[in-house]
Amino acid sequence: MLLVLIYGIIKGLREICKKKSLEKNSVTEVLLVYTFLSLIICSPQIPNAMGLTFNQYLWVALKAFVIFVAWIAGFKAIKKLPISLCGVLDLSRVLFATVLGVIVLGEKITFYKGLGLLFVSCGLLFLKFNPFEKKEKLSDGESNGPAVPHHEKKSTNSFFIFLAFLSCILNALSGLLDKILMKEMNSSQLLFWYTFFMVVYYAIYALVRRVKINRSVWKNIWVWFLAVGIIVMDKSLFIANAYPESQITVMTLIKQSSVIIAIIGGKFVFKEKNILHKIICAAIIVTGILIGIMG
Repeated sequence: MLLVLIYGIIKGLREICKKKSLEKNSVTEVLLVYTFLSLIICSPQIPNAMGLTFNQYLWVALKAFVIFVAWIAGFKAIKKLPISLCGVLDLSRVLFATVLGVIVLGEKITFYKGLGLLFVSCGLLFLKFNPFEKKEKLSDGESNGPAVPHHEKKSTNSFFIFLAFLSCILNALSGLLDKILMKEMNSSQLLFWYTFFMVVYYAIYALVRRVKINRSVWKNIWVWFLAVGIIVMDKSLFIANAYPESQITVMTLIKQSSVIIAIIGGKFVFKEKNILHKIICAAIIVTGILIGIMG
């Protein structure tokens, strides 16, 4: 649980770094360079990363491809959506991971886990209905539609929300693959090779899309923070997955502690609006997470 909590805290900080890094460079530039830097950082683990079978390489390549698509969707979403909203939407992966854990791994839904998931679902549904917007509307003397700030109204469109949910689904699938793969390989093998395949995928993607990589991206300090963060958090998560008694449903619940940092970052770093409603939604969901952990 401690290892997964470390993952969750760093994950929340990375959400802030993602949005800051995208202020100066494109999604493809950031993803390609930061995965390349991540590969360099974990290269000392090469001696411990050898010895996989051909089929194992294929499975790691599949996991990397799932994350490759998930990160493109997630980074495009966070570039346009408020980080606080992305943080709350990201909690939906609890539902997807639980379904996968039950169907594929045969994990059982206890009473506490079921009650926790109910809270998570209610928190996500409540996100759609904001009672505080009506109060803002009346105080402004407006009569048509909720009082949504223009920059948020423009950014929170259905396409980018869809991308955020797609990223959550794929990240949940990646979590399932982590649990399966860590039964037959060590953390160094999984971390190095999935990072290697990620660099290959993003390089091909950049070539096909003819994306020009500006030199400025190498000076973008937020990209470096992303690279270090992903290595530390993934190493922690892979080690946690190696424990036979660890369960994907419980780990996914603990991971979502990152939402607290994302909301705080949205408020104080990016000066986002409608934070109170998102805090209430997150509080409901985090309550569900704590109840789920009890099971």
